[in-house]
Amino acid sequence: MLDKDQIDAASELLVRHWRDGTKLDALETRLRPQSRAEGYAIQAALERRSSGTLFGWKIAATSEAGQKHINVTGPLAGRIMSDTVIADGGTASMKGNEMRVGEPEFAFRMGRDLPPRATPYSADEVLAAVETLHPAIEIPDSRFADFVSAGEAQLIADNACAHLFVLGAPTIANWRAMDLVAERPQIALRGERHIGHGRNVLGDPRIALAWLANELRGLGITLRAGEVVTTGTCHPPLPIQGGDHLAADFGVLGKVSVGFV
Repeated sequence: MLDKDQIDAASELLVRHWRDGTKLDALETRLRPQSRAEGYAIQAALERRSSGTLFGWKIAATSEAGQKHINVTGPLAGRIMSDTVIADGGTASMKGNEMRVGEPEFAFRMGRDLPPRATPYSADEVLAAVETLHPAIEIPDSRFADFVSAGEAQLIADNACAHLFVLGAPTIANWRAMDLVAERPQIALRGERHIGHGRNVLGDPRIALAWLANELRGLGITLRAGEVVTTGTCHPPLPIQGGDHLAADFGVLGKVSVGFV
C-alpha cells in the first residue's frame, strides 16, 4: 500500500508534468499505484494541489471505442477542475496535448447532493437529483507518454485523462421524457460530418451517470449539488489539430463548439 508521503509525491510529479505540458513514461515503482483505490488516492491529492476548484466529474472509457483508446476494460472517474473549463465557442490550446482527440458528450448538472450510503443508488434516484442536461465536449489527455500501456490504476491517478472541458448551455427541451439512448448528435469537423449515438455511453448516458454516483459512493465522496458530470463520448474519439473547429449538434438538446490553436 502507498503511504501518504508516496501519494503526495506521486501527485506532485503528475501536477508538475501537467503544468509544464510534459510527459513521463511511468511513475517510478515506489510511487506507482497497484489498485484502483491507490489510483483514486493520488487523484484526490491532485485536487488539493490544483489552482482551481472542483467543477465536476468525468467518466473515461464508457464506450468500447473509448476503452480501446486507453486500453482499459471499464469506466474510470476523474475530476474536472474549474481552471480547465473553456467557455462554449471558446478556444482550446493544443500545447502539450499528445492524445489530440475531441469527444462529444452528454453532461448533467446536479441539483442536490448524493452522499455516500451503504446501498447503491438506482438510476432513477440519481436522475431525480439532476437539475439540468447540457451538451458538452471533452478534450482528454494524459501525463503518460504511452497512455495505452499505463494501465487503469495509473490512469486513474492521472485523473482519468482529464484535460480540458467545454460545457454547453442547459437544454430547454424536456429531456426527461426523451430516450437519450436513441439520440444521434451530429459532429462537424474539418468539413466532415460524424454521427454519435447515445447508446455508446455505457449503453445509456443515464446509466453512466448512475455509475459515477456509485463509484463516488464507494470512495466515500459526496456528489454535490452544482457539480457537473460528463458521461463519456458518444462517438469514437475524433482526431483534432491546431486550426480545427469542432461543433456538436445535439438537436433539441442544444449545441456546443470549441476551436483549437
